[in-house]
Amino acid sequence: MTIHQQPRAASDQTMWEAVLGLHTFVERQLAHTLQRRFGVGLSEYRALETLTRAENGEYRMQELADRVGLSQSSVTRLVGRLESAGYAYKDHCADDKRGVYAVITDEGRKHYQDARATYAEILSSALNTASTDDQLARAVQALRGTAA
Repeated sequence: MTIHQQPRAASDQTMWEAVLGLHTFVERQLAHTLQRRFGVGLSEYRALETLTRAENGEYRMQELADRVGLSQSSVTRLVGRLESAGYAYKDHCADDKRGVYAVITDEGRKHYQDARATYAEILSSALNTASTDDQLARAVQALRGTAA
């Protein structure tokens, strides 16, 4: 290791800690607001968003899990909650009976659309608030592509 690599590693670690701190702060704001206003958690919101953007409004369960960053068992429970709320349902693949799809309903699309503006508003607000915090400001600036 050269002398120049060590400061970079320390700088990378400092920035990574700021990114994690920013992530935690923003996720808490989003999760709290979505739950309070729309009765969905952040994972449910992201699943609805993912399904809304999918061709035909569906993904295999494993692909949905990968896209929202959950395990197979966690996404199965998540889709179960969405199904109970009427926002999605499970469908079996016609070609492969072992294949299970999560499919968004019209009600799920509407619920996502209703929550979308609030999500964007809270995201911007949380980033604006974080930009005033000395520990988080650099991460916000890097995220937004503004000069430090």
